[in-house]
Amino acid sequence: MIANILTTLLALVLQLSPSVIWKAAVEHTEGDRYQLVVSGDIPRDYYVHPMSDPNVGTLLEVNTTDQVFLAGKPVEEYTPSDYKGEEVVTGAYVIRQDIQINGSGRTVVEGTVTWSACSGDFCGMPEDYEFSVPVEILGSAQQDGQAGTSRSGNLWGLILEAILWGFLMLLTPCVFPMVPMTVSYFIKQESGGRFKALMYGLFIVLLYTVPISIIIGLTWLLGGETVTADIFNWLSTHWLPNILFFLIFMAFAASFFGAFEIVLPAGWTTKADSGSSKGGLLGVFFLALTLVLVSFSCTGPIVGTVLIKSTQGEFWTPMVTMLAFSIAFALPFALLAFFPSVLKKLPKSGGWLGSVKVVLGFIEIALGLKFLSTADQTYHWHLLDREVYLAIWIVCFTLLGFYLLGKIRFKYDSPLEYLSVGRLALVIADFAFVLYLLPGLWGAPLKALSGYLPPLETQDFVLRTGPSSAPAVLSEAKDLTGSELSLPHGLTGYGRLEDGIAAAKASGKKVFVDITGHGCVNCREMEARVWSDPRVLQRLQNDYVIVSLYVDDKTKLPEDQWVTTDRGKVLKDVGRVNSYLVLNRFGVNSQPNYFLLDGDGNTLAGPRGYNLDTDAFVKFLEP
Repeated sequence: MIANILTTLLALVLQLSPSVIWKAAVEHTEGDRYQLVVSGDIPRDYYVHPMSDPNVGTLLEVNTTDQVFLAGKPVEEYTPSDYKGEEVVTGAYVIRQDIQINGSGRTVVEGTVTWSACSGDFCGMPEDYEFSVPVEILGSAQQDGQAGTSRSGNLWGLILEAILWGFLMLLTPCVFPMVPMTVSYFIKQESGGRFKALMYGLFIVLLYTVPISIIIGLTWLLGGETVTADIFNWLSTHWLPNILFFLIFMAFAASFFGAFEIVLPAGWTTKADSGSSKGGLLGVFFLALTLVLVSFSCTGPIVGTVLIKSTQGEFWTPMVTMLAFSIAFALPFALLAFFPSVLKKLPKSGGWLGSVKVVLGFIEIALGLKFLSTADQTYHWHLLDREVYLAIWIVCFTLLGFYLLGKIRFKYDSPLEYLSVGRLALVIADFAFVLYLLPGLWGAPLKALSGYLPPLETQDFVLRTGPSSAPAVLSEAKDLTGSELSLPHGLTGYGRLEDGIAAAKASGKKVFVDITGHGCVNCREMEARVWSDPRVLQRLQNDYVIVSLYVDDKTKLPEDQWVTTDRGKVLKDVGRVNSYLVLNRFGVNSQPNYFLLDGDGNTLAGPRGYNLDTDAFVKFLEP
C-alpha cells in the first residue's frame, strides 16, 4: 500500500516536468545583422532533446515582422550526453539564430522556445518560454538590462494590466449576471451586513489568490509545470457545468418572481439567527465560491497566463499580479454588497424592493441564457441558435418594459399609481434596447452584444446589406475535421491544419490560423468588431486560407483520427485534439490567438491575441 502511494507521488512529481530556466538576448554583429541568443539552464538529473530530434526536439520560433527577418538556421551549443544510445542535452544549452533587422530606431524581437524536459524514461508535457527583447537598431549594443523582458513590461506594468483586467471582467457575460445575485443576497441580511460584505470581497480575493499561490509554490518547489488547461476548458465549455449554471440562474429568476424563496439550510439559518459567525460567513463564502466558479469561462485565460509565467523562472510576480487582479475583480462586488445595507433603510411602501427583485429576475433570465448557449454551440445541439436567442431576449425585455409601466404585476406587487421620472427613464431605455435588438432577427450584427450572442453563422436567415455581410443562408459544416467551414462575414475555411496548409500551397496563399472556441466571448468580439473591417475582410478573402481550430468542440472523431499524447492518453474529439495541437505546435492555451503561416507551414507571425485595434490587426496581416 505504502509502495503504491510512493509510486503515485513519484509519478506526480515527474508529471510536473521541470522547467528549463531560459534567458534571451540580442547581440549586434555587423551592419544590419544581429544574433538572437537563447540560453537555457537544465536542472540536474534532467535532459531535453536537441532540435534535430523530429518528434520531441526543442523548437525555436522567431516572429518575423516587416523589420525582423531570419538569416539562416539556428545553431545549437551544448555538450552531448548519451541516454540509452540517444543523444540528449544536459546542463547548459545555447541556441543562436542570426537575424536581419531593417530600418532605424527601436524594435522588438519576439518568439517562443518549446521543449520537453525528461527524467529517465519519462518526458513531461511540452513547455514554452516566450521572449520579447527590445533592440536599438542603430548601433546600440547595450542589451544587458533588456534581455528577456516580458511582453507586459515591468512589475508595475503587469500590476496595472492585471487591475484593468479585473475591472473589465465585470462587464463580461459570464460575470455580470452575478451582480443581481449579489444584490439580492445582501438585501436579505438583517445584521452584520457591512462585515459580511467585507468578508465577501476578501473571500473572492482568497479564492483566486490562495489556490494559484499554492500551485505556483508547488511548481517552484518541484521544478515543473502544473497542467491546468484541461480544468479551465472543462469548466467553461463542458455541458455539465454550463447547464448547472444555467439552471442556477433560472432558479434565482423564479425566486425573484415570487415562485419560492431561496434560503440557506435550516441549520445555517439557526446559527445565523443566534449570532454564530460560522453560519453567516459560510453562506457568504459559498456565494463568493459561486462567483469564482461561474466567472472561470471569462477569467480562465487570464489565470492561465499567470500560471504559464510561473514556469519561466518568475516566482513573486505571478502571485502579485494575481492579487492585483483579484482585488480589482472583487472590489465592485464588495461595494455592491455594501450598497444593499443602505437600501434596507429606505421606505418599503409601494413594493419598491419587490420591484427591484422582479427587474433582476428578468435580467437573470436574459443573461443566464449565455451558459445554455455555450453548451449548445460546443455540442452542436442547435437548440438555441441566434434567432431563437434573440427572440427570447426581445420577449424578455419587452415584458420587462410592460412591468415597469405597471401593465404586468406579480404575486406581491401593489398597483402602480403613477410613473416616476426614474421609472420612465428605465422604460425608455428598455424599449430602446428592444428596438436595437429587433434588426438582429434579420441579420444585423449587433456589435455591442457580439460577446453575449451566438455567432451570426448559426442564424438561418440573414438579409444581405453589403459585400461584407454574411451570406443569406449559412450552410452548416458537416465535418469539422476536414470540410470547409462557414465563418463570419461570408468567409470560408478549414477545420484541420493540414488541409488548410495544403490548400494554401496549391493556391499560393498564406495560412491564417484562428485558434478559437464556441464558448469564447473575446473570439466573437474580434470577429464582430475587427474581422468585419473591409480592410481585414479583403485580406482574409484574397490573401489567406483560414484554418479555425476550435479547442472546445465536442464532435467525436473517427478512430483513424484519434491522437495519442506522449503520456499515452487517447484524444477522441475535435476540441481535445486541437488543444493538444495548438499547445505543442504554437505554445498557446487560450483563445483567441492568431498565427500566420506560409504554404509550407512555417510561422510568419504570431501569436496575436485579443486586441480590438483594427489598424494593428491590418498591419499584422501584412508580414
